[in-house]
Amino acid sequence: MDEMVTSGPGSGPDAKRSPLVLVGLGAVLAVLIAVVVTVGAVRNNAAEGDQVSKTGTTSERVPVSGSAGPQSAAGFGGSDVDAFGHRFDIPNNPAGQPLPQSGSPRKPTDSDWQTGAPGGTDQPGGWQRVYGGPVIPFSATDGPTRIDNNVPVGFTQTPQGAALAAEQIYWRTVARPTDRALWQQMVLLSAQEQADRDRKIAEGKVPDELPEKAKPLLFASDAFRIESYGEDFAVVRIARKTRDFLHGGHSWVAMRLNVLWRDGGWKLKSSASDAQPLETIDSIDGWTQW
Repeated sequence: MDEMVTSGPGSGPDAKRSPLVLVGLGAVLAVLIAVVVTVGAVRNNAAEGDQVSKTGTTSERVPVSGSAGPQSAAGFGGSDVDAFGHRFDIPNNPAGQPLPQSGSPRKPTDSDWQTGAPGGTDQPGGWQRVYGGPVIPFSATDGPTRIDNNVPVGFTQTPQGAALAAEQIYWRTVARPTDRALWQQMVLLSAQEQADRDRKIAEGKVPDELPEKAKPLLFASDAFRIESYGEDFAVVRIARKTRDFLHGGHSWVAMRLNVLWRDGGWKLKSSASDAQPLETIDSIDGWTQW
């Protein structure tokens, strides 16, 4: 498996020293450690008896239509809230339910071209739990427009589409570590990286899915920031709450993801050769909240 190493300081004035660097997107264990770094305190507080507001699952069906793919029925079977009270919907298709697209994506001439939020994330179906684990955003303006054999398709070639794709692809591949078709279509792996993944899967070193105890920890992110953007690339940072919120504090863990526009869609760049620091930040002022 890829190696976990100690990190140096994060970048920017609001970053603190991070104890870990995530090396290699294909290292499933490393990814799980990264998740624990972000949200492990939720589990710790439960053990300490702290109470987190939670309404529980409802059986109310959310009437959103769209192409969910042939493998599952469209629509939603209910809703719930994550550990921090963020509402999400539960799609009948475990891979997710695309929203009907309405309105127009932003244009480069718009003043908020890189800072505006994708439309529709605040409406029913704007946040969904896929594969029974990660809670990820869906947009009514920037995609995805459909799910083809568990693969999200149709993110716009905009900063908003790049942010959505980065968040969706990362957590989908975390949740489906042995789904070769998903990885091949969504992640840019070298031939050697793919061979290494295949070998680890064959040797039983990669689980088919996330452990059940890890799934509730994959709560919704709060905000994103476009660090750099071009027609065929984007560098995106995603921020998630930390345990401080359970005790009246405010801090987030930020993760940097790189996506490239290839073959008509955004692909996640493997980080096997690029150390991606997880940074603890004190504020998301200036970030784009979903």
